[in-house]
Amino acid sequence: MNLPTPAIVAVRGAQRLPRLALIFLCAAYVLPGLFGRDPWRNADLSSFGFMASIAQGHAAWWQPAIGGIPAAGGPLPYWIGALAIKALPFIDAALAARLPFALILIGVLVLVWYSSFHLACTDAAQPVAFAFGGEAHSIDYARALADGALLALIASLGLLQLGHETTPELLQLAAVSLYLYALAAAPFRQTKSRWAALMSLPMLAASDAPAVALALSLVGAVLCRRSNFEQVRTLSGWLLAAGLLAALSAWGFNAWAWRVSAQASFDFGLSMLSLVGWFCWPSWPLALWTLWRWRSHWQRRHIMVPLSCALVSLITCALMGGSDRALLLSLPALAPLAAFALPTLQRGIAAAMDWFSVFFFSASALFFWVYYASMQTGWPATPVANMRRLADGFEPSFSASALLLALLASLAWLALVRWRTARHQPALWKSLVLPASGVALSWLLAMSLMMPPLDYARSDTPLVERLRAHVPASANCIATPNQALHTMAALEFQGGWRVDGLHQLQSSPCHYAFLNGPIKEMPEGWEQIANIRRPTERAYGFAVLRRL
Repeated sequence: MNLPTPAIVAVRGAQRLPRLALIFLCAAYVLPGLFGRDPWRNADLSSFGFMASIAQGHAAWWQPAIGGIPAAGGPLPYWIGALAIKALPFIDAALAARLPFALILIGVLVLVWYSSFHLACTDAAQPVAFAFGGEAHSIDYARALADGALLALIASLGLLQLGHETTPELLQLAAVSLYLYALAAAPFRQTKSRWAALMSLPMLAASDAPAVALALSLVGAVLCRRSNFEQVRTLSGWLLAAGLLAALSAWGFNAWAWRVSAQASFDFGLSMLSLVGWFCWPSWPLALWTLWRWRSHWQRRHIMVPLSCALVSLITCALMGGSDRALLLSLPALAPLAAFALPTLQRGIAAAMDWFSVFFFSASALFFWVYYASMQTGWPATPVANMRRLADGFEPSFSASALLLALLASLAWLALVRWRTARHQPALWKSLVLPASGVALSWLLAMSLMMPPLDYARSDTPLVERLRAHVPASANCIATPNQALHTMAALEFQGGWRVDGLHQLQSSPCHYAFLNGPIKEMPEGWEQIANIRRPTERAYGFAVLRRL
């Protein structure tokens, strides 16, 4: 029995978002943070360290390492960064490593658009036909929904930082997006979907997510076997073959690891809800609305395909103890689910989303401008005083290009708010324009107006500069037992020292050591020559030792 869909869309509602405006929005989201900064601490800096270790010949291609400590999981993301560093020796190594990952983020946006477009092209996803005509054309409707899905992905708060890092998780995100495209395009692009399936899962396994790759292989094969489309049913075998290749890839790279740390407690449940609540905003409430309004069609492929993919990522996140990096893989699937809520969204809900976005992101922009004015003029005095107190040694700097870019973005935001609130807009994607543009605006202002204090606080360059006063460049190496990978990466690839993280002090050949302080008992044969800390830290910091 074919039930009518809940989507009632007229011709005017299926107008597509102007392509030039969409390109500028994507550029404002992808490009800020790409230039003019160091790798930031934790995953971003440690990933760059593995890439630089290969490019500079400190480690083998098959086994990236920092200070002799090998990387966990598959090396494919580090190969990409290392190849970029070697191919672009005339620019900064950190920028060279970021460039291919910016292209990967663009690829994610494109794949989500095409996946949503193909899902919306199926008959079960089409809007109700009017008795006397005037309903949206199928292709126009699919384009409008794909635009909405792209806006939902850009608006997702969880993608904001993790999507701009040079880490394996971004390549995992691209692999999941390619897998989603393979399932979505199967009825229309048989050859492309097969190649996409065959490439996506081995890529996922080689990027340190082999278990997720196998789960997606089995789930996708089951969904394809139950499909009414013959060309989709044939994809089942290709997905199983891709799963086999993924398993072989993980075995070859020694990428299997036990990461399950599931908990069953009320506090864990609350923390999971909190994580999903902000990380997947605003996609998750729209996705829930889709599941409710399309509940009679939930077994149709335009609902079941993204739903199954999102559930695999959500379950993985829970099994890994609430890992936000595992939850990242749910965003490409939640975006089309959120888009299918747009044709059924009530006007009051859409208005509430618009006004929330206007107030929240306008207040965010005002916050950045106040801090910028304080840094440049000294008024108001409190913000810059707080910066200097929290980041010892920070001094503001001026960039005319950053100021011009921030001014243009702010004016564009004001024009967009006026366009959206001045009159009723019939386009399906209208409710997601302000959330997506507000996220892009906030990111652009943070990466332009606030780049100097953010880079000073998040980079390890100030720590390396403080260490140079105590450790000569001619030192044979620095022993760093039990030190964090990102700290060793900063010493090795920003400081230029050779780092030994494998041996303890007594067995290390190094003449200097860099340890977490304070030192309770001085090792025999060593003396402490300095205590240094990061500008943003108030704790003891690090002890610098020299061999007697």
